Amino acid sequence: MQRRLKSSFIYLANAVNDLRGNWPTLALALAPLVVVAALCLLPDALNIQHGLAEKFAPGARSVAWVPVQIPYQPSADVAQSEFPQWAVTIFHWLVFAVTLAAQLLVLCAIRRWQSGLRKPGALAETIEIYRDAARNAAAFAWVVILQLGLPTIAFKVLELDFMVPGGVVAALVYLALVILMLAGSLIFLWLYFAPYALIFDQEHSFRALLASRDLLRKRFFRVTTRIVVFLAVWSGFNAWVLGFFAAVSIILGPLAILTGYIGAAIFLINLATLAVTYATNVFLIAAGYRLYQDLREAAAAQANAAMPATAPLADLSAPAAR
Repeated sequence: MQRRLKSSFIYLANAVNDLRGNWPTLALALAPLVVVAALCLLPDALNIQHGLAEKFAPGARSVAWVPVQIPYQPSADVAQSEFPQWAVTIFHWLVFAVTLAAQLLVLCAIRRWQSGLRKPGALAETIEIYRDAARNAAAFAWVVILQLGLPTIAFKVLELDFMVPGGVVAALVYLALVILMLAGSLIFLWLYFAPYALIFDQEHSFRALLASRDLLRKRFFRVTTRIVVFLAVWSGFNAWVLGFFAAVSIILGPLAILTGYIGAAIFLINLATLAVTYATNVFLIAAGYRLYQDLREAAAAQANAAMPATAPLADLSAPAAR
């Protein structure tokens, strides 16, 4: 009998139960990554703050000591960003790497707890989680590159501006971009469980990708609908959180300008936003593990059912019939 998949919200509810009592350890493990990610997003936020200040009050923050005999010419660099775009891009990739490291930590933590491995005390358990993650870091990075390489390239191509003539050529380019977007999304869904196969079943490199593909075979739409619901709940909740902290930043913005603590205020807002985002990521990963567990059991039951029954061996102790 094939195991029936549960609804998406049951998996999310099971994730809440699985994580109950483990939040002190998870908070201790993820806290350094949240701080690093908030620091990486600080230059981007300061650039936005600088651009708003220059738009609504150009030159208001420019203070200089100029000798009276030298004609003063306002600098043309006033409207430039405080941090160059190449530096901001590097920081964005660092945030992406830190987010993947947080995913690896959560997967290793769940694997330890499901295996009954737990050190006494949150600090000792956090150290063991980091050690486990360090042992799997290289393999995890390679699997993520294989999993997200093509979808990332596809969506980066979509950000490019194509100068093409109108008519049939423009329609073909648009159709190619749509196909590329759909292909990137399908590849991401097909390989969604590759990190789970690596951490929980020690399937390395392409075997992790093939394991994820095999789990979705003949049940692709049933599984992907649950994954899409996971992602929709995650993105919807984070959208509300981002809206809330955006409103808080508008309220605290004038106070930060008056007191001169703009950078500190932006850092604290980024820190709170990322803390909530990483917490919702933990629920998403835990729900995905529950779904992966059911898929693996269903695949095992299906494989056992497909095996032909073997005939019983004859009783060798009985005398042969003449």
